[in-house]
Amino acid sequence: MDLRGRTLLGGDRLRILLMFFHVMAQTVAEQEVENLSGLSTNPEKDIFVVRENGTTCLMAEFAAKFIVPYDVWASNYVDLITEQAEISLTRGAEVKGHCGHNESELEVFWVDHAYTLRMLFVKESHNTSKGPEATWNLNKVHFVYDSSEKTHFKAPVKANKYTASSHHLSALVTPAGMSYECQAQQTISLASSDPQKTVTMILSAVHIQPFDIISDFVFSEEHKCPVDEREQLEETLPLILGLILGLVIVITLVIYHIHHKMTANQVQIPRDRSQYKHMG
Repeated sequence: MDLRGRTLLGGDRLRILLMFFHVMAQTVAEQEVENLSGLSTNPEKDIFVVRENGTTCLMAEFAAKFIVPYDVWASNYVDLITEQAEISLTRGAEVKGHCGHNESELEVFWVDHAYTLRMLFVKESHNTSKGPEATWNLNKVHFVYDSSEKTHFKAPVKANKYTASSHHLSALVTPAGMSYECQAQQTISLASSDPQKTVTMILSAVHIQPFDIISDFVFSEEHKCPVDEREQLEETLPLILGLILGLVIVITLVIYHIHHKMTANQVQIPRDRSQYKHMG
């Protein structure tokens, strides 16, 4: 093979390598996921960010706890009694995720993959009297737990991996383009593959946006849950009433002062006619 042929072959190989590295770089960028829980001042709250093509597409801050019932032997080793494991989502969890136009997903693993939380978000459009309106919601939750993990489960009768899943879920409903925020606790029931067992998922200090993020690492305008709105109203109502009462008192004092001044400046007409000669 002459020098020109070897040069062409070398150029083709170089182009192939460059294309390979370009595709790999794109793949890495599309799958960039970060656990920023260390930035939270709340030790129970986790912060997860999914970025695709160098842009933030999903942000989630929340504290999560799972109440998991499981069977153990009674002291007579004949009867079964039900215990409860309380499993909290811990800092340092591994995280995966992806974003789509109408579906986004967050998947979190902790305690050496003994526990996995998968949350699926969907964006939907509805026809209303005002026209089409788009909202997003938490559509599915799957929680995989391993009852052979000894930190939370004490001598279960059947140590195994189980999956607890939601059914017909539509939670955290939020107008499109907004983030969902709720400090109050919210519970979601999950049916377990362990027969006749229901796992309770407790969310709190939630701030989530799985679609339409405009700025990197910045939530859009918050859509607050009804419980938070009621609590905020209960906190601000006494202040509003106090301000109104104070304003009424000030207005009353001003009117009294003006009235007193006007009556003091009026000329007093004597009732006794003999006093008229002193006037003028």
